[in-house]
Amino acid sequence: MVGTHALGSERRTPGRRESEGATALSEKMPRLVLEARRVSSLLAHGLHGRRRAGPGESFWQFRPFVTGEAAARVDWRRSARDDRLYVREREWEAAHNIWLWIDRSASMGFASDLASASKVERALVLGLALADAFVEGGERVGLLGLTRATASRGIVERMIQALVADRAGLAQDLPPRASPARFDEVVLIGDFLTDPDRIATAVQSLAGRGSRGHLLMVVDPIEETFPFTGQAVLHDLEGELSLDIGDAGAWGDRYRARIAEHRAALQAIARQQGWTLTIHRTDRPASEAALRLATLIAARGPE
Repeated sequence: MVGTHALGSERRTPGRRESEGATALSEKMPRLVLEARRVSSLLAHGLHGRRRAGPGESFWQFRPFVTGEAAARVDWRRSARDDRLYVREREWEAAHNIWLWIDRSASMGFASDLASASKVERALVLGLALADAFVEGGERVGLLGLTRATASRGIVERMIQALVADRAGLAQDLPPRASPARFDEVVLIGDFLTDPDRIATAVQSLAGRGSRGHLLMVVDPIEETFPFTGQAVLHDLEGELSLDIGDAGAWGDRYRARIAEHRAALQAIARQQGWTLTIHRTDRPASEAALRLATLIAARGPE
């Protein structure tokens, strides 16, 4: 018999384990897919998903002075430390952001013996790893409703602090209302085990101004296979309800049919808005889902 357990609210917030796991995972992700997106984003609509020199306000880098440039561009303090002249370049303030939302509601605390981690642990590692990789690639990343988008190298620590302080998020199974800008990317990470109509409303709201998005559905393997037989008791972690089942084996066929219908509804919601749907099982390596999401975002140039 497969065992299961559920994490309480204190265990559904990120800690050192998730932070270290996210950093380790992001280091494995190839930077080529991020570079491909930065290059493609330079082509049209004024969308620039990379850090580069320009008229921004943030310091970007020093570079050697080139003959013919205005002398006013020379940074004399930096040049005084060397035998050559240097120019202080500023980072171009691009209009493109990547917004993340990580579901930490009660149903995400579920885990079975077949899984490598609980759903919420896997969701946190994926979200933090993607943020770290995107910032390393020059993107600006923020948490929907919690933080502004930033390209800070300490993005993982910033996100953890915001999530720990967000106690209300432990009871929310859908993202907060927000209005991402046109061409922004939105990544929603959760189990999406709620009414498809509610999910459709949330996605439509986020896509209303032309943002593009991705649903990353995190599932425990037994939520797909339902390998139970005999008498069983099902618990609703969100509504605190229980259901006694006399013949779990027979009931499983109906359950799997409902799961298939729900997935089809999610796919239709994503397709209608031009979004993508990725399903990730917690018995699979986190790197699989992270690489797929990074590739999808890198491949989607301006429309």
